[in-house]
Amino acid sequence: MKWIDKPGRDEYPQYAEMYMRLVPGDGRVLHHLETNGKEIENLYLSLAPGKLLYRYAPGKWTLKEILVHLIDDERIYTYRALRFARNEHKELPGFNQDDFVQFSGANERELLNILEEYSAVRKATISFFNGLPDEAFTRIGRTNESRASVRALAYHIAGHELHHLTIIKEKYLK
Repeated sequence: MKWIDKPGRDEYPQYAEMYMRLVPGDGRVLHHLETNGKEIENLYLSLAPGKLLYRYAPGKWTLKEILVHLIDDERIYTYRALRFARNEHKELPGFNQDDFVQFSGANERELLNILEEYSAVRKATISFFNGLPDEAFTRIGRTNESRASVRALAYHIAGHELHHLTIIKEKYLK
């Protein structure tokens, strides 16, 4: 898999620092996406069906909603990376993650169906980044009044997933 250097702090918005610091700076972000994907799939397959609808507090997402949120976020950030890699100069809009979760229908879906989608999206994400020319990774685009490089978006996807994996382990599986 392609080596992708970790982005500098000037390549992503400040809020993304919480995700960036979770991903090793070894250039193997695509490998980490692959490994983390397997960990997520194994974790979800190990859960009792009733646990998938658990909320650790009122208003918090269920485990199914978190998984669909990860899929949505990955799709959106990969799309942004596509646009920026192709040298898009128009600012892209943001999205409201709570609205996306509310209208996802995640809790009515079968886990295997969600995992099938998750696996397909992950495979497409890795293939996309692995196929980019090296010079594309440092291209910068704008979204939601913030700047981000293509490589920062790859690291965001990996770190965002690790962030949620930590929450799952600390809040849902104790």
